[in-house]
Amino acid sequence: MSAEKNMVGEVYYPAPEVVAHAHIQDYDKVYAEAAADLPGFWGRIAAENFEWYAPWNSVLDDSNAPFYKWFDGAKVNVVHNALDRHLRTATRNKAALLFEGEPGDTRTYTYQQLSYEVSKFAGVLKSQGVSRGDRVTIYMGRIPELMIAMLACAKIGAIHSVVYGGFSVEALYDRILDSASKVLVTCDGAWLRGEIIELKKIVNESLEKNNPVQSVIVVKRTGQAVEMVADRDHWYHDLMTLPVADPKTPTEHVDAESPLFMLYTSGTTGRPKAILHTHGGYMVGTATTLKWVFDIKPHDVYWCAADPGWITGHSYIVYAPLVLGATSFMYEGAPTHPNPDRWWAMVDKYRVSILYTAPTAIRGLMRFGESWPGLHDLSSLRLLGTVGEPINPEAWRWYYRVIGQERCPVMDTWWQTETGMFMITPLPCVPLKPGSGTRGFPGVEVDVVNEEGQ
Repeated sequence: MSAEKNMVGEVYYPAPEVVAHAHIQDYDKVYAEAAADLPGFWGRIAAENFEWYAPWNSVLDDSNAPFYKWFDGAKVNVVHNALDRHLRTATRNKAALLFEGEPGDTRTYTYQQLSYEVSKFAGVLKSQGVSRGDRVTIYMGRIPELMIAMLACAKIGAIHSVVYGGFSVEALYDRILDSASKVLVTCDGAWLRGEIIELKKIVNESLEKNNPVQSVIVVKRTGQAVEMVADRDHWYHDLMTLPVADPKTPTEHVDAESPLFMLYTSGTTGRPKAILHTHGGYMVGTATTLKWVFDIKPHDVYWCAADPGWITGHSYIVYAPLVLGATSFMYEGAPTHPNPDRWWAMVDKYRVSILYTAPTAIRGLMRFGESWPGLHDLSSLRLLGTVGEPINPEAWRWYYRVIGQERCPVMDTWWQTETGMFMITPLPCVPLKPGSGTRGFPGVEVDVVNEEGQ
């Protein structure tokens, strides 16, 4: 990229080869198309890039605004698009997920293997009484079984409620109670900075009070002794060996407007509030934004370093990458364990080409200087991204210069749990300014207003 100074500060212009190979090469043209006919714009994308069991009556039903419905009348399941359809193509043998645990253990799941595990666990959930519309709370560390549990819920039409593994006894209890979850999926513990976070102990304390949970499924991750309650608690690995863990568990045909998941806001301004996203519109929005903003290609190794317990992890670790048939990388632990180069070593080892993380993480790693990233070959990177908060220009420049080596565009994304997908973000063809989210994604109109709304 080339940079130049003008009256409004630094502007970084994408290299011609970046634009030439991008999915979207002319932002203004695509933005104008969306502005001229929004339902037509999303309808074409939905029809050309996704599979539907039955077509929609209307792309956008605004008859009860602001309670809009997308792809109303259509039958679909996000898991069909994320897993099932890939099994008919060569993608079935492609790596869907590369995993490294904080202690250094590794796993790889192809699309076929991931589908097999998801189908088996979907059968397990059904054997525990979970059916369409039921809620399942998931409280786990950043391990593949978290993704498997989410997808298994969606496959059978159940609604998952993921609670971030760093939350307290009270926070977990409140979310279990509010969601009326009948099953809870957790693990014995999670690794973080070389220590064990005792998740099962927190679960036990949360369930001491009145609660709706009938069954707890526990993944053995850290291996320490945990208290298992008779007739309520079950080991994941035991259930997955039973006949109910059927690898042929069918994917339910659900309405496009059927609930996919509940996710609670952080509670900054009061009690946490549950946000609900549905199968159809969420699938189309997240997959399209990831494809265009991060220019996902078949050969990429994509790493979103967020936690699946937040919306970033739902949209851009679990659902959108799988719908696109991408290869994702997942890391369990802390970025500085055992040394401040852990991330950069993994970028080198797995040849990560796209890295998407938070400004807080970038600032934290900046403190250790440039020598740690300098120990590793970061030449595989071609795109960088940030999420979760505004990035200050100093951190943007360091990320761009030291990690991206002045050739990787930085996609500074703004969105919310409520939107489920990027709202303000550059595309690789858009000029960049440190600290600026640049423009609205095509189809999103953005204004700056004063207190009177002018």
